[in-house]
Formats: sequence, C-alpha cells, structure tokens
Amino acid sequence: MGTTDHGHGDVDPVTDRVHDNSWSANMEKPEHAGEPELVVEQAIDAVEHTTAGNHVNLVTHGENGHPEEYLYEALDAELGDEIEWEYVEQCGCGGHVTKVHVK
Repeated sequence: MGTTDHGHGDVDPVTDRVHDNSWSANMEKPEHAGEPELVVEQAIDAVEHTTAGNHVNLVTHGENGHPEEYLYEALDAELGDEIEWEYVEQCGCGGHVTKVHVK
C-alpha cells in the first residue's frame, strides 16, 4: 500500500505518525472543500496509519457530499479485507463522520 501525490503536495498530511489508539482524522478544513480526491487520498493514509484493533473516525467536509458518493468504494478497493467501515452521522456543520475499524 502507499499513497500517491495527485497534485496535493502542498496540503498538510492528515497525520505524520502511526496511531496505536483510536483517533479522528480531520478532513473538514477549507482545503478539503470540493476536493473529494484529496479526501480519499488522506483517508487511505489515515487508515494506513492506524494499527490493527483500533479505528479512525474520518471526518469529511460537507461540501463534498455524502461519503458514499466518493469514499467507500475507494476504501474498499484500496484496503478491502483489512477494514470495516460504518457511517456514523452528519455533523451539525454539514460534515460527515465515518468510522473505519482496522482488522
């Protein structure tokens, strides 16, 4: 596995360390609005930086729409049997939370 820079090299990474606990990845910043490709790239990176037995909450920008429109298929294609995801809720600000469990 590994992520590829798709022209988003000037955006800060969502994390710079491996998380041996459950945590949240904030992809609700202004640079994520209207950039579902960036969200997918950083979401995969966040999951890859989460150790087995833990989960990461992927918090995505509401302007990108519901994550089922762009994120879930990408997660399944890239990480497949290594994860289980579930939609949690839409935040009051319009963003969405998806919990990804790493097996």
